[in-house]
Amino acid sequence: MASIETSADSTADTPTTPATPANPTADPGPLGLAGFAATTLVLSFVNAGIVGAGVAAAVLPLALFYGGLAQLIAGIMEFRKGNTFGATAFCTYGPFWMAFAFFEWFFAKEAGPDLNSAVGMFLLVFFIVTAYLAVASLATNGALVAVFVLLALTYLFLCIGAFADTEGITKIGGWIGIITAIAAFYTSFAVVTNDTWKRTVLPVFPMAPRA
Repeated sequence: MASIETSADSTADTPTTPATPANPTADPGPLGLAGFAATTLVLSFVNAGIVGAGVAAAVLPLALFYGGLAQLIAGIMEFRKGNTFGATAFCTYGPFWMAFAFFEWFFAKEAGPDLNSAVGMFLLVFFIVTAYLAVASLATNGALVAVFVLLALTYLFLCIGAFADTEGITKIGGWIGIITAIAAFYTSFAVVTNDTWKRTVLPVFPMAPRA
């Protein structure tokens, strides 16, 4: 129904058409988390030694498009929504997967005998970013806290395994990565389900607001 407003410049009440509300922006979080979880799961199966190293070939297309491009798009959408945490996270891990794919395809051979150190440095910088994102996640919800704490541990063990050239430590990182992927899948599942059903079906355990 049209509202009635009185203009200061008019002597009569003038019917006006209500402003059309802006189109709501869908939550990009479930997409970003799903892309992250899928790529992490496949690579972690390789790192844990559950499947052969040749399966890593399946990770690279995932890393470019689902783990990479989809997350990057999700991150850009988070900027539009004003979510600094989500934008930083997705615009970090999307390019991480893209860089990983390009490194494996084009640059790994150039590292030669320094390959392990190169991989270790690559993982180290993302461990640092993930560590402070894990701290920031303490203001979000328990599901995201679990994802980022587990991811930080994944990077840490993979980084140590790469520098030390120790398969056992890398496998531990792979197993933690599998758990990380499961946590990310759950969080994505919970957010998209709760949003679709318009009620809490799966809890994400919101953190208590700070005074």
